[in-house]
This record gives sequence, structure tokens and C-alpha cells, in this order.
Amino acid sequence: MKRIAILTAGGDTPALNATIFGAVQKANELGIEVYGLIKGFGGMISPQLPHVRLNPLFSTIPELDPCQGGTLIGASRTYIDSNDKKQLQSVAARMERLKIDGLICIGGDGTINGMQPLSEYFPCVLAPKTIDNDLGLNYIDEPNEWVKDENDAIHDGYRHSSTRDAVSLGEIVNYVTPGYATAVFVVAQSIERIRTTAESHRRIAIVEVMGRDSGYIALGAAYGQPDMILIPEVELDYPKVIRRVRELYDMQKHVVIVVGEGVQDAEGQLGAKSKSVDPAGNILFSGAAERLAEILIKELGDDYFRKNQRHDEAKSAVFTRKVGHTQRGGRPILFDRFYGAQLGGEAVEILNRKQNNHLATLNWTEEFGFTTGQLSANKLRDQWGTIHAREVHSSLYSEQRFQPSELGRQYFAPIFKNAIGHEDMEAIKSHLFSPDNLLTRYQSFNVEMQKRIQYLD
Repeated sequence: MKRIAILTAGGDTPALNATIFGAVQKANELGIEVYGLIKGFGGMISPQLPHVRLNPLFSTIPELDPCQGGTLIGASRTYIDSNDKKQLQSVAARMERLKIDGLICIGGDGTINGMQPLSEYFPCVLAPKTIDNDLGLNYIDEPNEWVKDENDAIHDGYRHSSTRDAVSLGEIVNYVTPGYATAVFVVAQSIERIRTTAESHRRIAIVEVMGRDSGYIALGAAYGQPDMILIPEVELDYPKVIRRVRELYDMQKHVVIVVGEGVQDAEGQLGAKSKSVDPAGNILFSGAAERLAEILIKELGDDYFRKNQRHDEAKSAVFTRKVGHTQRGGRPILFDRFYGAQLGGEAVEILNRKQNNHLATLNWTEEFGFTTGQLSANKLRDQWGTIHAREVHSSLYSEQRFQPSELGRQYFAPIFKNAIGHEDMEAIKSHLFSPDNLLTRYQSFNVEMQKRIQYLD
């Protein structure tokens, strides 16, 4: 390998620049040139193929800061149609003109699906990132358990029929993805802050977090000590939920509930499904928290709150909040910076070994801790060739307590025990209230990167 390209696709995460940084540093060691493709797969479609040199003279450009959130080469949710052979051939020809020997895609399950047709034209490797932590397998045989079910609109006509009641942590493939730890850090802080309002005003707070198919962020929110956690993988049992809300409210005069945006009941996704889709073709979800609030207001009723002179109406006692895109943003904490860079470096190593259509993985065992590895992308596919988002395994969640199970708590321990470094807290102390922030505008890396962008003639 003499020259490789790298792109970031899908939603942004705090660990993208760290992953790019790790890849470029490894390429410097190996004497490989790295070109960054602007705006992911969307940039590859452009006849001009906008790109930047990330390591001229094998020296990493100063704009590439692993402590900076987002991605300095831009991202999009545009994907290349696998059936459009003419476009694929055009992309391959443009890559050949740039003398690119291989491509690293940084992304999640959508990105690895989008990478599949490209791997038939030139070597491709995926470096994982996703705040949802849904790229990987609970165990190696899991993809073969998916069956087609046209009635399951949530999973686009597929249904997972698990044969395993429990998993061991050491067999999880790609234990955790860069970006997840920082997202949980943000969510846990948000819950702590929302708690004070709910507690002070005797209210029920419903906090909606990201997670279309997988409840990992919601489950990780347990670090913020919510009273109840509802995840997409477990169908809501309304009588059970209402009973637990009453128990908690009677005891502590407030309740904090966390819901993943993809939470569903017997009729499907809890919130209203939008008629529109994002550029990747995913149906947009909205309103899970609001819909749950409506149900609680109706089932609890005004008299429940009036009898104890807490609120005049149920609707004044229940409020919702979405943590939203703050989960995706800001400085990555130590765990994500370090392992994002490690996986970026591993992706370069895989390409340099001339392997194609693989992904770098972060695995964990009690004996060795976290180690990087690799897996053929084909191992993630079901029998129809689809790669599905990883779901929270049932053994990690207690449906009775609406909290992580004992195994779930064990799962989180190695991720978060030392996830925050001293430099993270020092950065907050020195930067956030720096007097310079009042004197100067925000200095975007896009300004300097724009000066570096080159185009095909």
C-alpha cells in the first residue's frame, strides 16, 4: 500500500477525529499516504472527488485534533446504490485516477452496508464508530438467526429469533464502539440535571435518548440513576409500567424515566412514525417520550395528583425532554479518544495486509482486557446478505426492575471504570470559562480545511 483514502459517513460522533488521527499516525509509521475524502460517500459520487492530503511528507496536518469532536473531512448520509453499476464503475475510475490502493470507511451498520458494493472494485475496511453501540454481534452465530417477517416493519421485514438466553461477555464481537462512552457521559449528566427539577416540583420526567433499534444508550443511562429505563428490544407492558410509576411516585414524589427513541408496544413503534425518511432510507422516528407522557396522563388521571395536593392536573405533573444531538457532539472522553485511535490504526494494518471487506473490532476478555482485532464483514451478514444493527441482549436487561441486569452491570464495568481522564476535567476547567472565549469567535477547522481541499481535473 502506497496511498489510501479515508472517509466518515452517517451521523457524527465525538470519536471520529480520534479514529482518523489513529489511522494517519499508523500510516505515517508505514510510509503510506492518506487522502481524506470530503463528505463521505457523497464526495465519492462527485466527478471532482474533493479530497485533502492528511499527512503530506508523512506528517499529520495540525488541523487533525483527536480531542476535537465531529469530523474534519465532513460526513453525509448519502450512500451509493449497490444496483447502480455505472455509478460504482465511475467511482472506481476516480479512485484509480487518485492512485488509491484501498479505502477506510469510518461508520456504523449503515456505512458497512454501503461499503459492500465498493469492496468489489477496490479493497475496503471499516473502522467502527456509532454512539448507538449497535455494530457487532452478541455472539458469532447471531446473524444466522434472523428470519424474514413481512409484518415486522420495525426491522424492515426481518425478525431476530434468538436461541440464546444468555451470553458471556468474552464472546461479544466488537464489545463497544467509539462514540458510545461519550454519549452515555452526556446522557448521564443530563439525567442528573433533569432529576433536580422533577424532584423539586414533584413531577414525572420522561427523557428520550437516541437508539432506533438498540437500547444501549438508554441502558447506559443507568449511570445517571434514572428510576426506570425502557429499551426498544422489550415490548412495553403498560399495566406493569403504570404500576411501577405509581409505586415510585407514592414513595419519592417524583419519577425519572429514560426511553430509547425506538421503544415500541404491541402495535409497533411507540411514537408517531414520520412519513419522511433520512438520506439513508430510515423512517424518521419522533414522539416516543410524548406518546408515553400521554399514556401516563390518561392512566394516572387528575385525581391521582389532586388527592395528595401535588398538582391540579396530570398534564402539569408530567414533562418530557430529548437529549438530542448533544449526545453526538463535543470533546470525546478518554475511552473514545484512545480506542478510536487504536481502531483507526488497526484498520490501516488490515488494509496493509491486503485484506478486503473486513472491519476492525474492539474485543474484551477478563484476562487481556480490551484488544483490537478484525472480522470479515461477511460474518455480520444474515443469509440474505443484510447486516443488522446489534440489539441489547435480553440477558443484559432486567424487565422486572427496568434496569440493567447483573450481567448488564458487569458489561458496563470495563468500559466506564476509567473512561474519563484527568485531562478531560482539566480541559473543562481551562477552556469552558476561558476569558478568551469572550474575545474571539469560534475557530472552525472547516476554515483551514477548505484551504487544503483539492479536486480532480
